[in-house]
Amino acid sequence: MENLRFKRVLFKLSGEALAGNKGFGIDPETVSAFCGQIVEAAEMGVQLAMVIGGGNIFRGMSASASGMDRASADYMGMLATVMNAVAVQDALEKLGLCTRVLSAITMREVCEPYIRRRAIHHLEKGRVVICAAGTGNPYFTTDTAAALRAMELKTQAIIKGTKVDGVYDKDPKTNPDAVMFDRLTYMDVLEKQLKVMDSTAVTLAMDNSMPIVVFNMFVPGNLKKVVTGQKAGTIVE
Repeated sequence: MENLRFKRVLFKLSGEALAGNKGFGIDPETVSAFCGQIVEAAEMGVQLAMVIGGGNIFRGMSASASGMDRASADYMGMLATVMNAVAVQDALEKLGLCTRVLSAITMREVCEPYIRRRAIHHLEKGRVVICAAGTGNPYFTTDTAAALRAMELKTQAIIKGTKVDGVYDKDPKTNPDAVMFDRLTYMDVLEKQLKVMDSTAVTLAMDNSMPIVVFNMFVPGNLKKVVTGQKAGTIVE
């Protein structure tokens, strides 16, 4: 077994990543592809907790901007994350991993309620814990939920899987001259308003000295590189 830099991590994945090239909904092939990397990391002994966004189904802030009440829109977004969590659970269990979905909004017929000690117990038993429904409160993003769960579950890092190789000074999709950063400080991210995670999440990570690694989840082997400390993506610390 290879030496692990991170033995317990909080893996943040955007909802859009589940849509693949479709741009909306859940693409089973895309989900299965990145779940293979999660299985590889789990087999190495990494304890994995996950927080998944809901933007592939419903985005609360966009709906709020269109006139919907912000709290109502955010609750709908939380329900979307539960749908994504169940989809990822199904894909991981088909690959042989034992998982648990823990929701900040109680829905016992679908998943367990989020209880910190129960989540830690599942991690210690080798189960992948998928934290759904954000923080359970409106006005907080799933980025902030990821930072909060990382602190509660005493993970060693937040690792954020994206469709790009790391953090750039500008959007690499529209700017061919965009430069990727290998390493940043929390203050760099906040002052330059870089799109790593929202400012609340970055501040929470900074206050608790929690490293954030941003990497391309869709390059095979990248997750393994991150947990073993090899170069992959951008490190914020």
